[in-house]
Amino acid sequence: MNSTDEQSVSSTSQDGKLARWLVIAALCAMLAGAVALGYLGWFSTDHDVPESGYVALVLGVVFSLIVGIGLMALVFYSSRAGYDEPAVLIREPESETKEGQGGPR
Repeated sequence: MNSTDEQSVSSTSQDGKLARWLVIAALCAMLAGAVALGYLGWFSTDHDVPESGYVALVLGVVFSLIVGIGLMALVFYSSRAGYDEPAVLIREPESETKEGQGGPR
């Protein structure tokens, strides 16, 4: 390897590291924004949530978890059972009599 090959490899790896850090920084900024909006939304009102609201919230979370876990279990089962394999054409065996020899049509 000569020096130009080494420079191109190192610049490519540095570009990859920079892109990785930029993605991490963007995701952290979005997380901070979501936390700030959640905080403002939670504490910006003086209204109390009735008990029925908390019951509905808990039932919604439990139902969502049941549906999510059930669907993931079905995905896991179908993968293990072979239902996710690609389709294969199974040809019928050719009959011994051919159409031209007076066989059934």
